[in-house]
Amino acid sequence: MIEFLKSIFYGIVEGITEWLPVSSTGHMIILGEFLPMSVSDDFWEMYLVVIQLGAIMAVVLMFWWQLWPFTKPEKGLIKKDTFSMWFKILVACIPAAVVEIIWGDALEVAFYHYQVVAVMLILVGVVFLLVEEWNRTQTAKVNRIADITYQQAFLIGMFQLIAAVFPGTSRSGATIIGALLLGLSRTVAAEFTFFLAVPVMFGASFMKILDFGIHFTGYELGMLLAGLVTAFVVSVVVIRFLLGYIRKHDFKPFGWYRIILGVFILLFFGV
Repeated sequence: MIEFLKSIFYGIVEGITEWLPVSSTGHMIILGEFLPMSVSDDFWEMYLVVIQLGAIMAVVLMFWWQLWPFTKPEKGLIKKDTFSMWFKILVACIPAAVVEIIWGDALEVAFYHYQVVAVMLILVGVVFLLVEEWNRTQTAKVNRIADITYQQAFLIGMFQLIAAVFPGTSRSGATIIGALLLGLSRTVAAEFTFFLAVPVMFGASFMKILDFGIHFTGYELGMLLAGLVTAFVVSVVVIRFLLGYIRKHDFKPFGWYRIILGVFILLFFGV
C-alpha cells in the first residue's frame, strides 16, 4: 500500500512539473533520491518516462479540437491550419528524436544524476531571468500558432534538444525560452510547448515500453496506472492555472524557484 501511495505522490509531482518550466524529469530524479520506490531498475527507468503519458493525455483532452485535424465534410473535411501546425510540430521534433534514437541510453547513463539536475536547474533559472528581462522591452511578433514558420519550429526543436540531453533543463522551459527569443508571445509559446509534447512523449513512452517489454506484473501495472491517472488529473488543473497565469505574469518566479532548488540540492547532497 505504501508503494502505491508513493506512485500517487510521483503522479502529483509529475502533473505539476511537466507543464511548469521547472523540469519534471529533474524533480522525479531528485524525488527518487528522497523517496525511492521498491521496483527494479528497469521498471524505474521505464516508469520515469511513461508516467508522463498521464500528463500528455490531459493536453489531448483539453485541446482536442485544436489538435484534431479533421472536420465535417461540408466544412472541407480537413483543417489546413491544424495540418500545418502538425507538420511544424514534426519539424520541431526532429533534433531531439535523432539524438534520442542514436544516443539516448548513453545520455541517461552519463547525465541522469542529481548533480547534473541541480546545475541545469540553476543555469536555466538564470537564463529565464535574463530572457524575461530582455523580453520585457520586446513586442511579440507571433501571436498565433498558425503564424509560426517552419524555421522557427525547427529552432524551437533545437532548444528542446538541450532538455533531451541534460535532465533538469525542462523540456517546457527550454522550448518556452527558445520561443520567447524567437518572438512568440507567452501564450503561443506555452501552447506550442503543450502540443509539441504530445508526439515527443508518446514516442518516448513507446520506445521505453518496447525496451522494458510487455510483461508487467500486476504490482507493476498497478503502480504505473496509479501514477498515470494522478498525473492526468493534476495536469488538467495545472494547465488551466498556467494559461491564466501567463496572461498577466512572466516566468521570473519559476527562474528563482529553479535557482533556489538547485542550490538546495547541491548543499543537501554535498557539492
